[in-house]
Amino acid sequence: MLTEKQVKEIREHLERAQNPIFFFDNDQDGLCSFLLLQRYIGRGKGVPIRSFPELAVSYFRRVRELGADYIFILDKPVVSDDFLKEVEQVNLPVVWIDHHNAQTRIPGFVNYYNPLLNDEMTNEPVTALCYQVANKRSDLWIAVIGCISENYLPEFYSDFKKEYPDLIIKSENPLDIYYCSQIGKIIQIFGAGLKDKTTNVIDMLKFLMKAKSPYDVLEESSKNYSMHKRFKEIDSKYRKLLEKAKRFSKGEILFFKYGGDLSISSDLSNGLRQKFPDKVIVVGYDSGVKVNISIRGKKIRGAALKVIDELEVTGGGHEDAVGLSIKTEDWDKFKEKFEKKLKNRKI
Repeated sequence: MLTEKQVKEIREHLERAQNPIFFFDNDQDGLCSFLLLQRYIGRGKGVPIRSFPELAVSYFRRVRELGADYIFILDKPVVSDDFLKEVEQVNLPVVWIDHHNAQTRIPGFVNYYNPLLNDEMTNEPVTALCYQVANKRSDLWIAVIGCISENYLPEFYSDFKKEYPDLIIKSENPLDIYYCSQIGKIIQIFGAGLKDKTTNVIDMLKFLMKAKSPYDVLEESSKNYSMHKRFKEIDSKYRKLLEKAKRFSKGEILFFKYGGDLSISSDLSNGLRQKFPDKVIVVGYDSGVKVNISIRGKKIRGAALKVIDELEVTGGGHEDAVGLSIKTEDWDKFKEKFEKKLKNRKI
């Protein structure tokens, strides 16, 4: 977790920010981190980042368009040098909160917070860090959503169980909660909503900035219609792909590659890991030019990073969850190298 000093500093930054812009990773952890901080101060605009793996310089135009006086970067492991140069030129304060292993040099003008760099190293989702900062009990449900989406069961889940007993299941395995409970359904609705067109994403953010409880999300209404519509569309495709992927479950590693107009590799890899907890899951979305790969498994980061170095591709992640991107023609080469690295790894 963050230290008391770090929490105090971040709160001071938030209080000084009159028109902040929150750049956040385009997943539930990033979304919930933004919501917790925005609802804490009651101001600011959110911009989900779809560029991978870095926050690209093209997003800087949003700083000018929105007239931002403060920049917050949430749950993004890499920020492009060109983006940071643009920020330095206009002399805007930057607060960057993350939980990934730092893969870039952090400039001195950036206020960078990552518990992996603290004396007591921890690796909670950014949602948990932002909940520590905001400390609003009314937003407990948002904090739980972001944490469970990262396969992390926070200490405050016990408080959530008491407050929302109808939304939980008996299991405290985060993947079971994700795929088998009502709060898990909300997590999936959030994820689907982030994959919608820009106007609908903006509508979703506006709705969630004012939502009072998880029931506001679960109950379909005119205010959240697009979220539910997108969830149903993606859920239908997800279930078909999941059934297809399950056929490849022989052996220690489940390799599955698919195409089409929808990239849901992270959702599929998580769903398959819930079905096959003892296997290493490798799911790739092939766009025809590159394959975006989502890997899940016990301590697979080391093996994945060695392959990344050999193939000179982009990627990174956590001990048990890694994302990377390769050229389409390198898929077979990647499979061969990854399988070899996995056999030689030490756990």
